[in-house]
Amino acid sequence: MLKKVTVLLVFMLTVGVVNAHELNGTVISEDNEKPLQGVGVYNKNTGTYTYTNVSGYFEIDDISVGDVIYFYQLGYENYQLTIDESHLDSTIEVIMEISSASLEQVLIVSKVNVLSNIVNVDVKTSPVKSSQEILRKIPGLIIGQHAGGGKAEQIFLRGFDIDHGTDIAIDVDGMPVNMVSHAHGQGYADMHFIIPETIENLDFGKGSYYADKGNFNTAGYVDIKTKTKIDKNLISVEAGQFNTVRALSMLKIWDGENSNAYVASEMNLTDGVFESPQNFNRLNIMARYNYNNYANQEFNLSLSHFQSKWDASGQIPQRAVDQGLISRFGAIDDTEGGNTSRTNIWMNHIKHFDEHSSLTSSAYVSNYDFELFSNFTFFLDDPINADQIRQFEERTIIGAKSVYEKSLHLDDHDKQLKYRVGVGFRYDDVNENQLSRTKNRKELLERLAYGNVDETNAFSFADLTYKVNKWTINPGLRLDYFTFDYEDLLSELYDSKSENKALLSPKLNFIYAAAPNTQFFLKTGLGYHSNDSRVVTAQSGEQILPTAFSTDLGTVIKPTDKLVINAALWSLFLQQEFVYVGDAAIVEPSGKTARYGIDFGLRYQIADWLYFNTDVNYTVARSTEEPDGQDFIPLAPDLTSAGGFTVNNLGNFSGGISYRYIKDRPANEDNSIVAEGYFVTDLNLNYNCDNWTFGLIVENLFDVDWNETQFATESRLFNEADSVEEIHFTPGVPFFLRGKVSVRF
Repeated sequence: MLKKVTVLLVFMLTVGVVNAHELNGTVISEDNEKPLQGVGVYNKNTGTYTYTNVSGYFEIDDISVGDVIYFYQLGYENYQLTIDESHLDSTIEVIMEISSASLEQVLIVSKVNVLSNIVNVDVKTSPVKSSQEILRKIPGLIIGQHAGGGKAEQIFLRGFDIDHGTDIAIDVDGMPVNMVSHAHGQGYADMHFIIPETIENLDFGKGSYYADKGNFNTAGYVDIKTKTKIDKNLISVEAGQFNTVRALSMLKIWDGENSNAYVASEMNLTDGVFESPQNFNRLNIMARYNYNNYANQEFNLSLSHFQSKWDASGQIPQRAVDQGLISRFGAIDDTEGGNTSRTNIWMNHIKHFDEHSSLTSSAYVSNYDFELFSNFTFFLDDPINADQIRQFEERTIIGAKSVYEKSLHLDDHDKQLKYRVGVGFRYDDVNENQLSRTKNRKELLERLAYGNVDETNAFSFADLTYKVNKWTINPGLRLDYFTFDYEDLLSELYDSKSENKALLSPKLNFIYAAAPNTQFFLKTGLGYHSNDSRVVTAQSGEQILPTAFSTDLGTVIKPTDKLVINAALWSLFLQQEFVYVGDAAIVEPSGKTARYGIDFGLRYQIADWLYFNTDVNYTVARSTEEPDGQDFIPLAPDLTSAGGFTVNNLGNFSGGISYRYIKDRPANEDNSIVAEGYFVTDLNLNYNCDNWTFGLIVENLFDVDWNETQFATESRLFNEADSVEEIHFTPGVPFFLRGKVSVRF
């Protein structure tokens, strides 16, 4: 049952016969009586929809007597208004009441990325253990750690081994996470500087259909939004096996009428599950200031610092375990590891010029450093000193973006028009980007690559959303311009090369609202990921912005208030490219590829306290330039699934049980080496008592043996005369128990 809300009607005088009427007003929260931004306002009869601005104001056209208007936002009870004569051309005030997030609060509107709204129910109802784990909320996305917890995770999505971010664009509050021309890998996306409890929601999309998304948006994108303010202070301590400790605080330092500020901090310590202690530590701190005049503008200013240091056992060869040389949690070279840090300052500002137009701006500066020691091949290249490598860089990133948005009100019934125009830039200044051969982290044996990178991306985009009757048409166009500069510091003479490139990427999306809470969609567009500046200059500007062409055909259906089903058929084609292999300082060509797949998801609010979700994703990924049987794409997942049950507010209890599954997949081009799949189950249980929460977290509940990351690698052990190519893996965590105590005040 929906709770009654207060509605104040202020009637407006009208003259003559009006064929189309409008409804406008403001929406406020019952807890603090302040305007609510981002509340959806949806006309169930016509499919027309809008969202409230920073002042809580909305305006929806073309209403008629008998229309049913929904007001909805996650965390608030829906409000339903049936239009009668008194509502026509009137102004109203709606007070919405707070409620636990549930599937009932999500409506299927004619929005290009409505699935994001649905998946945010998963985010709100089930907490994550780390910021990187937020990626697991995205249907079909799999992550894996393979370097002691400090390195960015390996990502898999839509038949891509994305490595650490090459084919997925990740942003936080408009600030990019991906690193271009990175010492370890193109698109490297380390999200560990985000404190998970500060995450408000996420927006994501698969494919390359979005004009405002640029570099690395081939398989998809993820935009993470952090909290602008906190309602209560929070202190939490977590401790468990393997000498694991995590401490968190989120404290309000200012709470004024139109402004507020808070500070969040996090410390992680663990020795890890390996026989050689990881000596892992991570420190995060973030400060956020928010100003909102609740009239026409909002401003956020944020500062954060992150640093991490760790030792690692690396990937180990299967034969060493089979021969009893080491255990699953042993090491061939336990001198691997690294350290990294990132300091950020970023701002976001939105200004509403009137009820129909606004300007949203963001800007950021980041200072970043990275050092990683690895040994993938052991004694293959150097039987005396071994094959340890060091990757290092120092970087400054500067960028900004502004987007102007305007809605046009048309006279004809059932028509809406909105357009966006955006411009921006990103500049990366990377110093001492290098790959070296080292021994025991101390001795420099040889520099393999050493140079400075300057890379600039200037861009502009425009898109149009036109709704007529049951159809929504969304064309878009994006223009990117790149300059790539690389100075080779290994050369005895000054050696600096520069290339530039422009790329135009069109997008076109169709949505058909067959019925209320039912949509069919066809999405298509071109995307790209840039290549490393060292490749661009080495190849004289050839194939430096390989294009991806993708298409989605699918549906999202909500047959009842408590059930949502989504399904899609998709394809993605990627052009020839040259890839810079940071671990070897070589340029490795790869040919054209094709990927086809099916996505299926189901979410069911079984009861007010019980929520179920599951996603199943199947992909066929092949090289189009190799013969049958030799055309597999190494490590590309073909069948994955994830889901679980979540319990909320069952008396004093909450928690959930979740699973993730990945099928066996090829580890090399002819499928002669196979990466083993796994099925892993996690559990969390919480008991709430007043302001206190006591929790248990169990990873790998059934203590299965599983390999978190796997690679087909040629290596040689110290006692071997010849090298062997086989699976090298990082073992997944065994049964891992932690306790947690939190207090809010």
